[in-house]
Amino acid sequence: MGQTLYLECYSGISGDMTVGALLDLGADPEVLKKGIASLEIDGYELRISRVKKSGIDTCDFDVILDKEHENHDHDMQYLHSHVHPTDPVDVHSAEKECSHKHSHRGLAEILNIIERADITDNAKKIAEKIFHILADAEAKAHGVTTDQVHFHEVGAVDSIIDIVGAAICFDNLQITQVIVKDLYEGQGYIRCQHGIIPVPVPAVMNIVQQNDLTLHITDVQGELVTPTGAAIVAAMRTSDRLPDRFSVKKVGLGAGKRNYPTPGFLRALIISEK
Repeated sequence: MGQTLYLECYSGISGDMTVGALLDLGADPEVLKKGIASLEIDGYELRISRVKKSGIDTCDFDVILDKEHENHDHDMQYLHSHVHPTDPVDVHSAEKECSHKHSHRGLAEILNIIERADITDNAKKIAEKIFHILADAEAKAHGVTTDQVHFHEVGAVDSIIDIVGAAICFDNLQITQVIVKDLYEGQGYIRCQHGIIPVPVPAVMNIVQQNDLTLHITDVQGELVTPTGAAIVAAMRTSDRLPDRFSVKKVGLGAGKRNYPTPGFLRALIISEK
């Protein structure tokens, strides 16, 4: 029998928050590590630990990148320092930096990496679905076809690991039903390799529109929902409504890396309808 998962996205959602929450629910860390180790990528190490977020004990899933693969995803100064749409941005320089640090992967290459991984067929199916959703959103954002999309942040090493890791954990926990009500998102602007863009970022907005997700915009100045997090929800959600009565079998908390005025973790519940 499959299990029902309820994701509370009051502090947003990202790939690492999802993996952390699923590990905290009881997904086997050794199965996760073995599956990720089978991916044909390098330039990273994994760390699974306990950290406090708003004084609450949470599981932290951390992909530690080497200097060649660092993408500033958790660097608050890079993401938000002097960010305003009228600020001057050297887009060509930023793209040159990104090109130097990352081998941009197309969707076909990423799907091949997943297909060759030593993970279950169901985990492969989940990971492939998430990446297809991301590719559709990025293609729309950039005005190209999906086979022309070359992922930047999403194609980076840590994002591939987050997505495949989440797929492994969903499969390991035998999750078949996923309830997500609203995606709580921030506002304002954030810096990426192309320059300064509005929050929700274009890829997230496209995922929300293409998959009929519900946004709840908060007063937080910053990005709470990442494209990876939104794509995981779009791929896995089976309902946006909780049962009228249910029991909670397990609770998992996955830590976020960015510091915003929110609790900073994703709460995941295994529930049973009564």
